[in-house]
Amino acid sequence: MSIAEIKKNAEAKMAKSIEAFKGELQKIRTGRAHPGILDQVQVDYYGSLLPISQVANVTLVDARTISVQPWEKTMAKPIEKAIRESDLGLNPSAMGDLIRVPMPALTEERRRDLTKVVRHAGEDAKVAVRNVRRDANDHAKKLLKDKLITEDEERRSIDEVQKLTDRTITELDKLIQTKEAEIMAV
Repeated sequence: MSIAEIKKNAEAKMAKSIEAFKGELQKIRTGRAHPGILDQVQVDYYGSLLPISQVANVTLVDARTISVQPWEKTMAKPIEKAIRESDLGLNPSAMGDLIRVPMPALTEERRRDLTKVVRHAGEDAKVAVRNVRRDANDHAKKLLKDKLITEDEERRSIDEVQKLTDRTITELDKLIQTKEAEIMAV
């Protein structure tokens, strides 16, 4: 493995860490509705548990309401029950075969709790990025030990990976601040 491959590999893994963190942020509920909120809710579909998105059409009605349209009319009750029993604190209401899920307003205390969750998830993402940096530096040191690169090349590789790590962590910090501002906005 060359230095260029090490850097490219580290860059790809750090980008995946950012994408995973963005996915994690989407699951954290603000006062606004987002169809992805229901992604982790599983519904009993003829004996097997499936995500709601695989048995119904999930769309936004407005900024604070999600609409769930089951593909089979018989699935309306199980979907409504699954949403109500999930740990999301949502209270769906059925209107015929259409289920409306209004997003309740967040209390100040709940907003503070959510910002802590965001910071914790951000810290986990930063740890993942630092682990990628450590692995890349270990690869460079191994190449030096095997005398495949010079000490100058190893030092340059470590510096480049550090700059990449710093950029990635700065981007994660911006994502954390943006999400916290979104949560604290009334």
